[in-house]
Amino acid sequence: MKLKNKVAIVTGAARGIGEAIVYRFIEEGARITLCDVDQPALELVKTKVEKMNGACLLAAGDIVDRAFVGRMVDNTVKEFGTLDVMVNNAAITRDAILHKMTQEQWEEVMAVNLKGTFNCLQAAAIYMREQGKGTIINVSSTSRYGNVGQLNYAASKGGVVAMTRTAAKELCRKGVTCNCISPGTIWTDMLKAVPEQAQERLKAGIPLGRFGDPKEVAHLAVFLASDESSYITGQTINCDGGSFMA
Repeated sequence: MKLKNKVAIVTGAARGIGEAIVYRFIEEGARITLCDVDQPALELVKTKVEKMNGACLLAAGDIVDRAFVGRMVDNTVKEFGTLDVMVNNAAITRDAILHKMTQEQWEEVMAVNLKGTFNCLQAAAIYMREQGKGTIINVSSTSRYGNVGQLNYAASKGGVVAMTRTAAKELCRKGVTCNCISPGTIWTDMLKAVPEQAQERLKAGIPLGRFGDPKEVAHLAVFLASDESSYITGQTINCDGGSFMA
């Protein structure tokens, strides 16, 4: 098992990519704190984890709340004895064309996707610096290159990449790595709600000719969380079917 005896926190764990990461981490032997604002959905994930004979702790709350994030890290260490991996996956969308975007839509996305990610990144970094080891995985998006109707989301996800690179530079001498996963068009509930014609247009722009499976992002997260990636830091890895080849 690649993550045997490792302890992780996964935000946005109740569905989609975060949920897939949880199950893959459990399969690889990790113990996990499950974080999400949706407690009922989080309870369902916990039930599935327990059926897999996995160990988990629930942290239902909002990552924009710094006090909640601090308690989540403290409770994780208290329950499992350490924190080895922090996966900052939680994010929201509030899509609108630029000239119609409201201040509320802008501020909501920035609060969760940037401030929330910063809160979790900082809390994990403080603990990991002290123990002299740890792995932080941030989740961005290929929307950071620019996507019609997602100026707020694109800006926030570009900011996640910038935070990743800066954190990696600051933490490397303390034995802590920080990398970023950038998913492309992944088959989640959000995509399933898109009209079929729009789905086909999206699919036409993917060289591999299909949407990604959340498990494929989770496989990458397992690698970055494992000791196999110990010499990798400050990187943003696209998991996008070739959509943004250099």
